[in-house]
Amino acid sequence: MSDVESLKAEIKKLSAKATQAKMDLHDLSEELPVNWSSILSVAHNAHAAFSELESKRQHLQALEKA
Repeated sequence: MSDVESLKAEIKKLSAKATQAKMDLHDLSEELPVNWSSILSVAHNAHAAFSELESKRQHLQALEKA
């Protein structure tokens, strides 16, 4: 499998992970003030997931331009 193909597969998995993190954050917001103490950890997980996804997408763009 080429680097581009493996990166696309990784991006697909990261996209699913980021979507789940987004839904976790959304669900938490609807339940507030219940579980308010988990806001930072849930938000951090969402931020980390989207940050990693964006980084991989940029890397893919660079590979495809090369």
